[in-house]
Amino acid sequence: MKIRFGYELIYSVNQQTPMILLLHCQPQGGQQLVLPDSMRTEPAIPLFSYLDAFGNTCTRLEAPAGLLGVTADGIMEDCGSPEPAQWAAAEHAVRDLPSDTLQYLLASRYCETDLLMSEAWRLFGHLPAGWSRVQAICDFINREIVFGYPFARPTKTALETLRERRGVCRDMAHLGIAFCRCLNIPARYCTTYLGDIGVPAVEAPMDFAGCMEVFLGGAWHIFDPRNNARRIGRIIIGRGRDAGDVAISTAFGPAWIQTFRVWTDQVSEAEAAQMRKSACECGRETRAA
Repeated sequence: MKIRFGYELIYSVNQQTPMILLLHCQPQGGQQLVLPDSMRTEPAIPLFSYLDAFGNTCTRLEAPAGLLGVTADGIMEDCGSPEPAQWAAAEHAVRDLPSDTLQYLLASRYCETDLLMSEAWRLFGHLPAGWSRVQAICDFINREIVFGYPFARPTKTALETLRERRGVCRDMAHLGIAFCRCLNIPARYCTTYLGDIGVPAVEAPMDFAGCMEVFLGGAWHIFDPRNNARRIGRIIIGRGRDAGDVAISTAFGPAWIQTFRVWTDQVSEAEAAQMRKSACECGRETRAA
């Protein structure tokens, strides 16, 4: 299947302001980027890309005073199957974990493993180790934490989410990550596109979606405490210890977002072909100019 995905962000800044954007997709197994999500700005300004410490593609820019529009519109080819469930995937003893996973056992800004340790072991320590235990964590969070956009705040931590029993997808992912780390299971945060593909449409504006990846059976696997289902067509944008590592934008000065639009929709082959044709024609016109 073909998935159209992208965003339109408009920022207001009152003086020239350096910014870092983390918005480029990372195709996974079973996915192929058909039309790249090339970033464009209005007005046009120089853009510089680099890889951060977690392998995410970031973009540096200097936003001019006034309004800055940032947009991208790409097409991903996806296998169309739900995310696999590997029920036989086992936990690893810490001594057997690859060294690059160890940082995902530690406390981080939004995941206070030291404060959640006893509760994690009380709730889940008696359960069979492996995939089923991580799924039990997701079941608990999905059942006990009430989802709602009014409950969001940028400073909310995993412990606060548990105490308040409410939050958004980011908060629910942080709680799942913290519980996993308390049980010596590496877990990391993911920012993604997630459209309503194969599920009833949600009557709410599209947004980026937060979930987690957990290291079991020698590989990283997606888990989604918010939706608690194996979904179709998820597109990864960034990975990190928690949401602090994968902010979609970081401004080194005052900046206010005026417009925020995200889209992730299945499109037909004909629609995808037309988008590719339009992109090619636009590219030719740009080069000619």
